[in-house]
Order: sequence, then C-alpha cells, then structure tokens
Amino acid sequence: MTQDELKQQVAIAAIEYVKGESIIGVGTGSTVNFFIDLLADFKNDIDAAVSSSIATTERLKKIGIRVIELSEVDRIGVYVDGADEVNPQKKMIKGGGGALTREKIVAAVSDKFVCIVDDSKCVDVMGKFPLPIEVIPMARSYVARELVKMGGQPIWRQDYITDNRCEIIDIHNMNIMEPMTLEKEINNIPGVVTVGLFALRDADVVLVGKGSEVITY
Repeated sequence: MTQDELKQQVAIAAIEYVKGESIIGVGTGSTVNFFIDLLADFKNDIDAAVSSSIATTERLKKIGIRVIELSEVDRIGVYVDGADEVNPQKKMIKGGGGALTREKIVAAVSDKFVCIVDDSKCVDVMGKFPLPIEVIPMARSYVARELVKMGGQPIWRQDYITDNRCEIIDIHNMNIMEPMTLEKEINNIPGVVTVGLFALRDADVVLVGKGSEVITY
C-alpha cells in the first residue's frame, strides 16, 4: 500500500473513536487531513470541534463543522492527531507542521488522545526526526545555546512563524532515551513556549497503518 493509502486506513479506524462524542479535538497534518475529510459524513452528530491550527480550522469549516475556542468548553471527549515519531510507550515527537503548542494544549484538555500514523513513524528510540521547539523570538539564540549543552544541534526554521507569532528551532541528532525527563528540562529553559515532546501527556491509543491492517496499541 502507498503511504497515502496507509494514512487513509488509520483515518477510517479513528472515526470509531469519535462516534458518540459531541465535542472533539482535531490536530494538524497530512494524516489528520484524511480524517477531517471523513468527518464530513458525521458532521450532524458533532456539535463542534476544537482545532489545533488555523489550517485545520479552515478545513473543518469547509466541510460544515463548527469550530469553537477551547475556552468555550471545559473538556474534550477525544482528540485525534498524528505524530512525526512514536515509540512503543506511546510517547511522541510532534510539531513538524509547526502546531505543537496548540496541539499540546488541546491534548491536555482531552479525555482520550488517539494518535494516527503509518508505520514509518514508529521507532524504538525517538530523535531521528528533528525535535521542534517553539520559542519566543527574542530568546531564540539563548535557547539554541542551552540546547547545544544538552547535546543537540539546533537549526532555526527560517522564514517560519507559528500561529502564535513565535519561531521554531529544530533539534537534530538527539537520541531521546528519557523523553519525560527531557521534556521537563527543555520546557524549563526561559523563552521556550513548548517542546514537541509529548511524553508527559502521551497518547492513550495509537493506530498504526501497516500493510493491509491497522495495529492498535
């Protein structure tokens, strides 16, 4: 199967998790886009969605799903999103598309986090995919120097501004052996908005498209 067919496959599987939920959270990325397109058939059963990015908001509105601000609700039944890497413990790297901060906030409020990926995103040790860190612009150089001390190679994502009007540093060549500890350490650097490690709030369910089947763990 092609990668797009695998993404379509896990998107179909994820629909089962939103049935019966009136308020859902929707992430960002190419795999999630397949999921959003499928939601069009269930829009009358969904009261509203909380979106993790401007791009997702526009896509949801296009198919007729009402998008609300997170401040309008105190909980979200289920949040569906992809990942750039996911390990067997359901810890993830997210933020390749730049929406990591909003994704992390929506995940924190959600009762269940369903991660949808194709099998190319599954790893034993995270870090081959560059770890995104959203930073306040004035702190970019300082944060980068601190990350070098941690053994990473920071590269500024030039000409990219997040939906929060901040910048992103991508950390290359870092083997992430203790993701929960590293997430705390990076988040404690002044000027960091958030790091794209989803270890403290990881996925509850991971759906993996592999061959002709969807593996759930």
